[in-house]
Amino acid sequence: MKRFLASPTVRGFALIAVVAAAIVALSLERVLATVGGLLRIAFFLAVAFFLFLVWRDRRSDIETWADHSKRVFYGAIALAVLDLGMLIGLNRTGRESVAAVLVLGACAYAGWRVWRDEHRYV
Repeated sequence: MKRFLASPTVRGFALIAVVAAAIVALSLERVLATVGGLLRIAFFLAVAFFLFLVWRDRRSDIETWADHSKRVFYGAIALAVLDLGMLIGLNRTGRESVAAVLVLGACAYAGWRVWRDEHRYV
C-alpha cells in the first residue's frame, strides 16, 4: 500500500476522489457551481487586466503607428475580449464554441499581422 501511494499520480487521483466524495456526501453541488461561476469571472478579469498591462507598456509604440493599423489592432483586441467574455459567460456548445475559437484565432492573427507590419524595418 505504501508503494502504491508513493506515486504522485495516484495521490492526486486519490485526493480528487476524496474531494468528489465529500461534495456528493455533503450535497455541495450548488456551492461548487457558484464557486465555478466566480472562478470564470475571475479568469476573465485576469485576462482583461493582463491585456491592459501589455497595452500600458506598449502604448507609446502603438501611438506611432498608422491610423488604419491602430484601428485594426484595437478592434482585434476589443473583439477578442468580447468573444472571450461571451465564451466564458455563456454556456456555448458545439458549433458556437468552434466559431468562438475561430474568432479568437482571427483576432490573434490580425493583431500579430499588424504588429509585424508596423515593426518591419526596411
